[in-house]
Amino acid sequence: MLKLIYSLAIVFLTFPSIANDQSRLPELTLNIGIHLIQAEAAIEDHERAQGLMFRKKMGPNEGMIFRFNRTDQVCMWMKNTLLPLSVAFIDEGGSIINIEDMRPETLDAHCAKKPARFALEMNQGWFKGKSIKPGSIVSGLPK
Repeated sequence: MLKLIYSLAIVFLTFPSIANDQSRLPELTLNIGIHLIQAEAAIEDHERAQGLMFRKKMGPNEGMIFRFNRTDQVCMWMKNTLLPLSVAFIDEGGSIINIEDMRPETLDAHCAKKPARFALEMNQGWFKGKSIKPGSIVSGLPK
């Protein structure tokens, strides 16, 4: 009986940390020129809807790549997203269309300037710090 109580106490004490620890999606290695990125791949609707919500930190070369069902006019926002991010909208061929900075926990729409197939979210300033601009090519994108 004491073992059962002890086991239950351990579960209840660790439950809040388990609930707040969002599971990571499968990762891909992307590159833009010489820069390597470990990107979680948000492919399914529910994965794209969750995105980086509630994350408290992200490594310096980590990000999330969103693949949309088709090339289309797409927008992103930061509902329940705690980290300041930059998003690069990318066309079917891997060329960056435009890059936008996004403030945490806002509903402001940040949109691709022309139809995009992908969006890559990184820590805010990552693209600027690496001199990555529209026209740069992203390779290793999910099929």
